[in-house]
Amino acid sequence: MNIAFFLTPKKDVIHIRDNATMRQALEKMEYHRYTAVPIIDEEGKYIGTLTEGDLLWKMKHTDDLTFKNTSKIFVKDIPMNMVNNPVKINSDIESLIHLAKCQNFVPVVDDSGVFIGIIKRSDIINYCYDIIYANNQLKKIAQ
Repeated sequence: MNIAFFLTPKKDVIHIRDNATMRQALEKMEYHRYTAVPIIDEEGKYIGTLTEGDLLWKMKHTDDLTFKNTSKIFVKDIPMNMVNNPVKINSDIESLIHLAKCQNFVPVVDDSGVFIGIIKRSDIINYCYDIIYANNQLKKIAQ
């Protein structure tokens, strides 16, 4: 199975640029009610995934940081505590399932590392469920 079947394209994915401010990231994540978003650079390459936890750790470990002055901190200066590994568009379904065990979504990049979209864990779970359900139905018919 080609993983492109599961792809939510970049144009439909909420993401942030690495030169965005922490405040912009907070507001975008709050507005869309996301706990994590992909970060891309000015060339469109996938940099990593920013999580609520990353934002909280930054606030905790930065003296005198308030919501008001989060507009002075750039996303590229926020340490990411979790590595959300991407897959290439020509990866196999097994690689995708392996990563989805630990990630809410799997970023997808082309051969140059350019971000082209994500694959949601829920779509992978639905695919696996359908396979398991179909196999169980076949077993019942065979009995």
